[in-house]
Amino acid sequence: MKNRMKIEWKKEDRQLYLPKNKPELVKVPAYKFFTIEGKGNPNDEFFSEYIGMLYSLSYTIKMSPKKKMEPEGYFDYTVYPLEGIWDLDEDAKGSVEDSFNKNDLVFKLMIRQPDFVTNEYAAFVIDQVKKKKPHKLLDEVKFEEITDGLCVQIMHIGSYDSEQGSFKLMEDFAEKENCKRTSENHREIYIGDPRRVSTDKLRTVLRFGVTKK
Repeated sequence: MKNRMKIEWKKEDRQLYLPKNKPELVKVPAYKFFTIEGKGNPNDEFFSEYIGMLYSLSYTIKMSPKKKMEPEGYFDYTVYPLEGIWDLDEDAKGSVEDSFNKNDLVFKLMIRQPDFVTNEYAAFVIDQVKKKKPHKLLDEVKFEEITDGLCVQIMHIGSYDSEQGSFKLMEDFAEKENCKRTSENHREIYIGDPRRVSTDKLRTVLRFGVTKK
């Protein structure tokens, strides 16, 4: 397995990570993730710590051969992009206001892991990172399998604050496909580094679950 060709998500799972900028139906299978949950405005300073924990764990696995601690079945791969499931807290959902306060956002951030990562190895990696870089957030990290199932998705180009236009396209598309949303939350997948890309060129995969009516 060590001689296996490098797995790159941009090539292997292009439909899931690089869709077109128009709505489409897609069926997303089960994948393994490191996840962490939180609440608040993603523009606030605390948010980067959550992201940092996930990347620290992900790159520990990616670089494990250099530390002589790679798991059985390891193969080289490109670290997967950051993802997030977003929703509003219950109080905000009950508000009659059309707009929302970003402080009311609740989120579940995650980074997908290769199939060779087991529950046991994930726990081992969390323990190793705790020893090297102790941080209270590591106690909140989970390793879990998540299945999105049938979804509508689109590649949104531009500011996060302009996503509503893409969601309108997705909702209209779902209606035409005789589908209805299964939840008010949605998934975002961040393609590229927002610190290095101008706002008008940001690429974000937007996705929400649906079921046939």
